[in-house]
Amino acid sequence: MKIIKIILVFTILSISFAVDKTGTTAAKFLSIGPGSKAIAMGGAFVSIADDASALYWNPAGIVNIKQSQMLINHTKWLAGINYDYIAFVTSMSPNASFGLNITAVTMGEMDVTRYDNEDTGETFKAGSWAFGVCFGSKLTDRFSIGFNGKFIREFIANSNASGLALDVGTLFETPFGFRLGTSISNFGPKMQMSGVDLLYHIDIDATQQGDNESIVGEITTDKFDLPLLLRVGISDEIDFPSGMSCTWSIDANHPNDNTEYVNMGMQFSFLNDMIFLRGGSKTIFMKDREETYTVGGGFRYSISGLSELSVDYAYETWNFLGDTQKFTLALSF
Repeated sequence: MKIIKIILVFTILSISFAVDKTGTTAAKFLSIGPGSKAIAMGGAFVSIADDASALYWNPAGIVNIKQSQMLINHTKWLAGINYDYIAFVTSMSPNASFGLNITAVTMGEMDVTRYDNEDTGETFKAGSWAFGVCFGSKLTDRFSIGFNGKFIREFIANSNASGLALDVGTLFETPFGFRLGTSISNFGPKMQMSGVDLLYHIDIDATQQGDNESIVGEITTDKFDLPLLLRVGISDEIDFPSGMSCTWSIDANHPNDNTEYVNMGMQFSFLNDMIFLRGGSKTIFMKDREETYTVGGGFRYSISGLSELSVDYAYETWNFLGDTQKFTLALSF
């Protein structure tokens, strides 16, 4: 009952902080999902969360990862932006697991232009990253809970913003076979830009002579919410003869910076979970939907009796911004 109360409190808080403003949150890179398996299934992964990308989708899922696992995800994102995600999960006991994760968004240097001088010869950098520490635990043989705390930082030229956030997830394996998952991502205080680029010289009274013409002023920026997101999902697996199975999953999503939407996906497994084909649809029912359909696949190869390599790929279509591809390597040992 205590766990249920905690979930309800977080749900109420997420809804309370939700406002009708599209695309106006800070650290929006936190909304980019990692893991080719999850993306190929349309991002409907909160009730599956069975690899190291669970630290993002549902931290409660890491307790069900039987071996230690290292996952590396690279994405050539939109407009020449690189998105990279690295996660590590290991078991502390039969009922508890620990994980680390790093998210990085990088891009090439850009030219500095000014109103009266577009060819300055100067360049600047911009990027974002987050570092997370996760803990997951089984409270019963069917119910698990997980927490992922993270430090976030964004920068552009000589200005930056930092913040802290918490992800909370639960996973319930029902007696009827299907699984239920919930997660609340990026719960934390607002972020605000600061730095020397916001400093400028000001003449308080230009009509007076002899006064100080170089008093330092500072531009004050607004504080912005983090991209808070509530997910609720359901999934199940159907087994067929000859080592084939089908996993389906549906997630309902409630963000604080957009309209509600649904993700759906399926995975077909062949040769006793050696080869996988996946497909899905993202942001169904979202107003002005941009992300649309996903496809992908992968294979799992046993290196030895104690280690296993998984290679996965995902292709995602967008309405106007072009398509993206994800590549993921996962080593279990």
